[in-house]
Formats: sequence, structure tokens, C-alpha cells
Amino acid sequence: MAFLAPYRLWLLVAVIALGVAYVLLQRRKPAFAVRFTELDLLASVVPRSPSWRRHVPAILLLLSLVALTTAFARPETDVEVPRERATVIVALDVSISMEATDVSPNRIAAAKESAAQFVEGLPSTFNVGLVSFSGRAAVVVSPTQDHASVVQAVQDLRLGPSTAIGEAVFAGLQALESVPGGEDGAGPPPARIVLLSDGTNTVGRTLDEAAKAAVEAGVPVSTIAFGTAEGTVEVQGQRIPVPVDGPALARFADETGGSSFSAESGAELEEVYDDIGSQVGTSVERREITDRVVGVGLGLALLAAVGSLVWGARLP
Repeated sequence: MAFLAPYRLWLLVAVIALGVAYVLLQRRKPAFAVRFTELDLLASVVPRSPSWRRHVPAILLLLSLVALTTAFARPETDVEVPRERATVIVALDVSISMEATDVSPNRIAAAKESAAQFVEGLPSTFNVGLVSFSGRAAVVVSPTQDHASVVQAVQDLRLGPSTAIGEAVFAGLQALESVPGGEDGAGPPPARIVLLSDGTNTVGRTLDEAAKAAVEAGVPVSTIAFGTAEGTVEVQGQRIPVPVDGPALARFADETGGSSFSAESGAELEEVYDDIGSQVGTSVERREITDRVVGVGLGLALLAAVGSLVWGARLP
């Protein structure tokens, strides 16, 4: 938390002084009390109550003054706000290794289902595009607000040999070039590529080249390493291991300013997409929160007044 008028926090010194004065006054009270000689009469006219209760209103009042003084200094903090515009490119690996059944029922079926749910959960004002990649990458659906067409295209994807992760990123960046700016003259909306793969880049341009291009375009790439180390596929009668190269995908995401995730089941993949959806759907902005702190201060003051009336029959 920061403050737009931090010099006003010096007023807290006065609040602290008030608290110290209250403590000193409470310590002096016994000296005055012994001057009342009729102790039996004093006990009959002064209501008995637990000693701690009579201090609660004063404490609440002091806390209220602290909150209101803090509000006077105009605090601000980072706040998540919903995005109105954004473009998301969903890039799905459709290499043969996605046939592996280490994820039920297999990697590609689970990936399709979760990706479809992810697209359906995005705000309707978002542009969504689809890139598929195996030995080559292709823009299956250009960025559009017709999310249903993207979902249908996800379900229609077919598998192919090899894995061109770098080419998929270049294809996604090319698709983003077609997104127009806003009607108010604003530039293209913020964009992100969400790339799911279960393997290692085997053909096409390298991940280093793709990362450099993404950074230059200002487009972060979030990666999902999907599958387990025990995954295998059958090729020409032979069982071929297809482990996930999670570290490479994580490094790539970090280089582009994106986030990296891993999932070893359909349920985990759905959670990952939910997490990414919350990141993509909001932006962090610096905003003043004076009204919130004022509300806390007024609430504490009200509690102080109620406590004083209930336990002391008077306002502090």
C-alpha cells in the first residue's frame, strides 16, 4: 500500500498521544478513588462490570481514529479489475504423442474438453483465436468473438506427426496482427497466447527465436505442460515413451513474461485453465481506496459508541 498524501500520516502522532493519555488517566484513577470514604455506599451506586469491558469503547475509538487518519492520507493499492477487451490465442498440440493414455481417456480428449470449457468461460467481449500445431502450425480460427466457432474447431482437431512449438507461437503472433484497434482510437487490446503441449520442440523455429519474437511483440505466452513422465504411444507396433518437457516450457513462459503450469490429469488441466482465465480476465491497476478505509473507520466508531452505551451508559 502507498499513499498519495503520506505527510498526513503525521497526524497519527496525535492519536498515539491520545492513547497514551488514556492509559495514564486510567492509572491515576485509583488514587482518586481512595478519597471516597464511604466504600459500601460507593459499591452500591457503581455498577459492577468486568474491568476489560470499560476499555473496549476507548480502544475501538482509537482504532477508528487510526483508520480515518490513514484514509486522510489517501491510500492506494493494486486492485484487480475486469478487462473489457482482450485477445486470447489458444494453441493446442496435436502431435501423435497426444494419443498417450496416461491421462484419461487420453491426452488429446482431455485437452480438447478443457480448452473448450476455457473458451466458453471467457468474457463474450474477448477475441479468441485457435492455433493447432504438430509438424507445422496453422491458424484454425482467426481471433473472433464467436466463441462457439472456436469451441467447434477445437473438437474437430486431428493429430499429426512431430511438434513445432516455436512455429505455433509465430502463427499466434501472426493471427494477432489481424485484430483491429478500438472504435475510440485505442490500439489493439492486450493479448496473450495460451499454449498447451506434451512434448519437446522437434521441428521448425526454436523456442529461443519464438520467445524473442513474443517479447518484441509484447505478447506473453503462458504454457501448460500436459501429461506425465510415464506416457507412451504405439508407433508401428513399438511403444515409444513421450514424457513431458516441463522445464523447457517453463523457461519459455518465463522469458516471454507469461506463466507456466503443469497438469497430469484432466481435472488438473481444468484447474490450470481456470487459473489462466482469471489472469486473462482481469488486469491489475493502481487505485485509491480511501472510501474503503473510511468505511472501516466509521464502522469502528459506531462499535465504540454502541459499546459505550451498552457497558457504560454513556458515549466515550
